[in-house]
Amino acid sequence: MASSPRILISGSDEGRANYETAVAQLGGTPCSFYCPPCNMDYDGLLLCGGDDIDPIRFGQENKGSEGIDPARDQAELVLTSAYVAAGKPILGICRGHQLLNVALGGSLLQDISPQLRLFHTHDPIADVDKVHPVRASEGSLLHTLYGPVFSVNSAHHQALDRLGEGLVAVQWSESGIVEGIQHKSLPIIGVQFHPERMCCRNLRADTVDGAFLFRHFLDLCRKYAHG
Repeated sequence: MASSPRILISGSDEGRANYETAVAQLGGTPCSFYCPPCNMDYDGLLLCGGDDIDPIRFGQENKGSEGIDPARDQAELVLTSAYVAAGKPILGICRGHQLLNVALGGSLLQDISPQLRLFHTHDPIADVDKVHPVRASEGSLLHTLYGPVFSVNSAHHQALDRLGEGLVAVQWSESGIVEGIQHKSLPIIGVQFHPERMCCRNLRADTVDGAFLFRHFLDLCRKYAHG
């Protein structure tokens, strides 16, 4: 039986349950915290979704960022830098995708246009994600997992702008928003969508299965753990 990699999950207290479930049901051991200290005893790092990163972290004034949590920003930036330096696998989801970019020197669009929000921003009244098609570049991980064009969920009002060092855009929305990144040489993946709400008990018929991405990440973590 394959070993169960220990995954450090960083997120808000109210927002980690779906990530924990996905990791546990797909073969990992979730170790989940809000603002975890920089502990390198885990096989991989999972950065959860959540509210916006303080724009001071990428050299901008606040022009639309919401729900800023300086303590979480600090904890996750320290963690990310340490896991990058160690070459350990990292998966960033939504806010985590954006956090990865900022940690590696990139910047964010603080508020996408009202027109784009119609396709990308969670509907608080209906309490549902938006669903839209995305395109993946040939040869990328996401292309391998899901093909050239596929549907994902969406719940964001910010997006990547300047890419961080070593990162490559590999997935785009129909309007050109970067929705997937991977590192040129390290086991680092970021997605703007929410695979934890597209798999296991949250599997849905109108998107691809997010389990494929989680299984790939857990396989990377096993390989790292076994050298």
